[in-house]
Amino acid sequence: MMKEVLTSHVKKNWVDYNGHMNDSEYAKVFSMAVDQWMKQIGITADFREKEKYTMFTLETHLCYLDEVHEGQTLTINLQLLDYDAKRAHVFFIMSSNSNNRVATSEQMLMGMDTNQGKPGPFPEEILNEIKKIAQDQEGMVLPKEAGKTIGIRRK
Repeated sequence: MMKEVLTSHVKKNWVDYNGHMNDSEYAKVFSMAVDQWMKQIGITADFREKEKYTMFTLETHLCYLDEVHEGQTLTINLQLLDYDAKRAHVFFIMSSNSNNRVATSEQMLMGMDTNQGKPGPFPEEILNEIKKIAQDQEGMVLPKEAGKTIGIRRK
């Protein structure tokens, strides 16, 4: 089952000259979802300060599937595609208040030891939370946008 990580509404200043949410705002909302997911697995502001540990985004791939407009409710759900000792490969789905998929964001996140300024393994309590999500989502179908590459298809 997908894990809900964020609910928000399309704000007036997110809407561009085309009358729908600007492409950069989709990225912003997905970034907010990463922050919220970090809190859900235990990487809070206090944890970051005390443990000198956080997560960085290494790579992201956004797919825009439908327009959203001012005032619409957005829900972001997460599927954990894979993980290892210090990385999490996650897939976010943004849905609108009509419950249709409006965007996806596939991301590779890296655990960072901020004292050393380099990648570091997930602390045990964080890794345990990630493992729980992996167990809860075992057997889920891979989203069709996952692993997608950019290119012009030639016949």
